[in-house]
Amino acid sequence: MLCPLSARNASASTVRRALRELFRPSAIPAASLDRSPPIPRSRDITRQRDLHESRPLWAGSPRLALRARPRPSRADYDVIIVGAGISGALMAHALADGTRSVLVVDRRVPVHGSTLASTAMIQHEIDIPLSRLSGMIGAPKARRAWQRSARAVERLSGIVADLGLSCSFERKQTLFLAGEAYGRQALHAEAEARRAAGIAAEYLDAATLAERFAITRTGAILSDISAAANPAQMAAGILRAAMTRGVELVSPLEITDLRATADRAFLATAEGRILSAGHAVFCSGYEFLEAVADKEHAIVSTWALATPPGTALPDWLKTCIVWEGADPYLYLRRTRDGRLIVGGEDEDSAEAYASEKTLRKKAATIRRKAETLLGLALPEPDHVWAAPFGTTRTGLPLIGRVPGLENVFAVMGFGGNGITFSQIAAEIVTADIAGHADADADLFAFPSRQT
Repeated sequence: MLCPLSARNASASTVRRALRELFRPSAIPAASLDRSPPIPRSRDITRQRDLHESRPLWAGSPRLALRARPRPSRADYDVIIVGAGISGALMAHALADGTRSVLVVDRRVPVHGSTLASTAMIQHEIDIPLSRLSGMIGAPKARRAWQRSARAVERLSGIVADLGLSCSFERKQTLFLAGEAYGRQALHAEAEARRAAGIAAEYLDAATLAERFAITRTGAILSDISAAANPAQMAAGILRAAMTRGVELVSPLEITDLRATADRAFLATAEGRILSAGHAVFCSGYEFLEAVADKEHAIVSTWALATPPGTALPDWLKTCIVWEGADPYLYLRRTRDGRLIVGGEDEDSAEAYASEKTLRKKAATIRRKAETLLGLALPEPDHVWAAPFGTTRTGLPLIGRVPGLENVFAVMGFGGNGITFSQIAAEIVTADIAGHADADADLFAFPSRQT
């Protein structure tokens, strides 16, 4: 059994010998990162995926470039964050207190992974309605999860305002429409459950919905505490601000191996370098740690499109985002420059998004459904894209310490609230690293591994 290794209080030669022993195959089991090709390796520690197909709307956005270093400036840090998307950006922002040494690494260009494929509907509403979630995990926990999600949206609004970010951030209402999975009665009960939890929700009957929104459904819930943004600009802006407070960004840098001792985490790079940290935080999105792979979550495929700027749309879409109680559900929103972004048609396949033929078919279906819902003809979209998408049984993210790996955290902000969940993760992990218990950490913790 190896003794705990601290790179801070050992001689250089001692550290080198200990690290060689630490990464000897039989010394300590490696944490594998679950990946599918294209990068073949003898051992990968995250599941590597192409995180979007075709060209997402945000790919051509200005102000995405960040001054990343080609290599780390040192070998030892207080915290190493793996992943430079929105999750990694918010984590870096929360940890950058002026005293910690924080390194953010990514094997890609920063903010060019799954963040680039996001439709950035920043909602407090979790994919699983509160009334149904109460039956799954109990009413008190379900209320806490929804309340925490609402607070996270408010805090995200505050971060954008405090940093003065230019990312098309707009506060929105949400219109949740009755559908095949959740009809009129279910939505009425859902609105009551939300109000009982202190979350404002207005139930609209069919007549009111038709009068105010010209939509024909049996009912809907209108709520506040949502937003929309350009997710790539948002992530880049938050990372840029964190870097002014001392956070170091290195890209491209691929982490290929991981070991953890009682007081340190050690990460091997593709170049053969070994980095150490008091804590490692994996914000690698759908390229998640193999150690946290679980039957409770899955990777599916999703599709989206965007119409050209200046599309003729109902005025109410300037202030409202829309989704429906169906499976799969349709969701849509208007951008500041008058595009309509529409997504949906999810499939229970981790690979379907990579098919160009399927992309064309899904885009046509999504466009047709949006036209039917809004009662108008949409122009040919100028952006269509597809991406892998994570789901969990409860619609809740998985956040916290990785079972069996001391000082290693993982963030899996799966579901339709990835940006909202990323803020919750930043709060929970930062509190844990600082030695404080977050009151809601138990809601999102990884299940313990049975040995």
